[in-house]
Amino acid sequence: MLNEETEAIEQDELYEHHRLTVEKGQSLVRIDKFLMNRLENSSRNKIQQACDADCVRVNGKAVKSSYKVKPLDDIQIVMPEPVRETELVPQDLPIDIVYEDDDIVVINKAAGMVVHPAYGNYMGTLMNALVYHFEHLPHNENNRSRPGLVHRIDKNTSGLLVIAKTEIAMASLAKEFFERTIDRKYLALVWGDFKEEEGTITGNVGRNLKDRKIMDVFPSADYGKHAVTHYKVVERFGYVTLIECKLETGRTHQIRVHMKFAGHPLFNDDTYGGNRILKGTTFTRYKQFIDNCFELIPRQALHAQTLGFIHPTKKEKMYFECPLPTDFSSVLDKWRHYVKYVKD
Repeated sequence: MLNEETEAIEQDELYEHHRLTVEKGQSLVRIDKFLMNRLENSSRNKIQQACDADCVRVNGKAVKSSYKVKPLDDIQIVMPEPVRETELVPQDLPIDIVYEDDDIVVINKAAGMVVHPAYGNYMGTLMNALVYHFEHLPHNENNRSRPGLVHRIDKNTSGLLVIAKTEIAMASLAKEFFERTIDRKYLALVWGDFKEEEGTITGNVGRNLKDRKIMDVFPSADYGKHAVTHYKVVERFGYVTLIECKLETGRTHQIRVHMKFAGHPLFNDDTYGGNRILKGTTFTRYKQFIDNCFELIPRQALHAQTLGFIHPTKKEKMYFECPLPTDFSSVLDKWRHYVKYVKD
């Protein structure tokens, strides 16, 4: 009797940390491999330990790490301790508001600003600024430290983000992102020249198996999430190319990792190998030119230029475009000058 009561208490004190539904097209794969590619800051060993402790459940029942996930499986990760809540401190930080009404606000995020609090960045984020400037932003049920947030861009990527100001707006925008009806275009400066004027990169994106802080492209459907990036050439500089990227899916670091996979890392992307000379001459003067460019834009050359969606309540198509920031436009001007007056 004591054992039964003890077990009941333990079950009551378990807290849900993650919950996800397996996509319809998912092939059979072990659950430890499946979760390793979908949960941040996780390892296969940690997931296996969680399975051994009956903390991983599928359709309400505990499973072992050898369990093979099936389409539409409902997966829960439960723990005896509650989820650590990150206190979101309001901060009077400058934000560039492109558009605002009662339902949404569109922000032009500056490069260098983290979107939401996370390990190592609990202050100074866009979320800290938003809760200062706007009251009663709706909360995501799974993460209360990201009020109003329905999508994000990397810290060192500049450009457009839409924030929901109401529960209705949040649900509507989240549905649009889920159904991939959002129109998003980025400008990227990448290493190398393209033979074709436009193309498509398709490859599952998931966490690198050796370094969980970065992403990788996996040809097998057993790893990562389906990802598609369409691109077209905007301007050629010989050694580097300005391209427009249109996202069909929205995976972490998608453009950056897809371009590396295609042999064209983003210019000055220190995470994916673009922060060194990959194309060009061996002349000292050229090396100095590249160093000067890196100094002008000390980040990956990626800008979320356009954003289109159906307004949550007006049901009208909204379309926004923001110009390149000074660091990006200055580097392009420098390359134009190089191609015209120096290279030849």
